[in-house]
Amino acid sequence: MFTFFTTNQANDALPDVIKKFEYALAKTHEVTKLEQQLQTSLSITGSFEEYVPLKQKLNSAITTFYESVEILENTGVVVKSIEQGLLDFPSKRFNEEVWLCWKYGETEIRFWHEKDSGFMGRKPIEVNDESLV
Repeated sequence: MFTFFTTNQANDALPDVIKKFEYALAKTHEVTKLEQQLQTSLSITGSFEEYVPLKQKLNSAITTFYESVEILENTGVVVKSIEQGLLDFPSKRFNEEVWLCWKYGETEIRFWHEKDSGFMGRKPIEVNDESLV
């Protein structure tokens, strides 16, 4: 489902988005841990008996991770980076499409940036910024 967010709508959605983001982040850590275990297993024992079930577990974890990203993006946000904790909410400013920008750890949406600039181009949302849809 696609929608443009106002700042208020994005902030209202944020608690649910954070919960879903944290779930996706946990799945990322699970995949990383299993990848490390898989490398260790193959280099230490070299046994297919240990490697194959671990590889299957990794495959399932990767599938769950991608499902978690899909669930997160079904809220209307766009994942820019799970590792860096960056999400964007589509919005408009004076009829120009822009992103409302959120970074993991922030408690509200306070920044926006143009479509073609990223995190480094973030600008603060003015308290009374009625230009954002």
